[in-house]
Amino acid sequence: MQSTLIKPALATYTALFLLFLYAPFVVLAILSFQTGPEGGPQFPIIEWSTYWYRHLLGLVPPSRIAPLPIDESLLRSLGLAFMTMVVSTVLGVASAQAFRTRFAGSGIVFYLIVLGMMVPGVLVGLGMSLVANALGIDRHWWSTAFVLHVVYTFPFAFLVMLAIFNRFDESVEEASWSLGVPPGRTFRKVTFPLIFPGVLSAMLFAFTLSYDEFSRTLFASGRDLTLPLAIYGTFSVEIHPNVFAFGVLTTLFSFALLAVYAALMTLSIRRAKRVALQEEAA
Repeated sequence: MQSTLIKPALATYTALFLLFLYAPFVVLAILSFQTGPEGGPQFPIIEWSTYWYRHLLGLVPPSRIAPLPIDESLLRSLGLAFMTMVVSTVLGVASAQAFRTRFAGSGIVFYLIVLGMMVPGVLVGLGMSLVANALGIDRHWWSTAFVLHVVYTFPFAFLVMLAIFNRFDESVEEASWSLGVPPGRTFRKVTFPLIFPGVLSAMLFAFTLSYDEFSRTLFASGRDLTLPLAIYGTFSVEIHPNVFAFGVLTTLFSFALLAVYAALMTLSIRRAKRVALQEEAA
């Protein structure tokens, strides 16, 4: 009796969770098709229109609604996210590789790394701001904000790679070493292709977390606003459906990233299976 109720209960819970997760996006998408420029963020829809999407692209006549200040801020967010992704992934792979063997103080180092994702972003950002002011350091998105983003995303990349290495078959590396292949070449030709799916996951984590980060960036970016800060600034004046239209496009961009990630992951898994079959045939 209990087993027959568990599956429907889990299915209901999953459906409610997905509804809770995506209902705001559905509402946002509906409001983005409000007519303009007189239409606002309210129901019912006055008239269905793509006005606010054309407004984002500058394809409508000038009106009292100012364009979103997203041009430079979008490039800053993308650049910051890319920089953070590269550095955090490299640090995550290197540190997880080091943790494959026990060393003195490994427990302390582990918690020091994970601490970056546990401390509230507002406190870290405020602390960085105070330190920069005390030392006379100018705050910029490519310096102080970049450091905080790496501190925040590095633990996620580290934990992902740590889980990958915990399931890694070390005999593959030992076979390469026994054939006289140097450790560096072994890592490039043997280890890295096998851990590549984990590297992709770490890259995705670092990029998306940095691209969407607000609290740490608020205090550390200085005068140059990133995309989340620029959008937040528009809320303090007046909300128009152009923000919702941009939110829809940003969400579609996120889904595109996931599609690329899934495609690369599929290719990596197929390659790993093909290599395994060749080894078995040999």
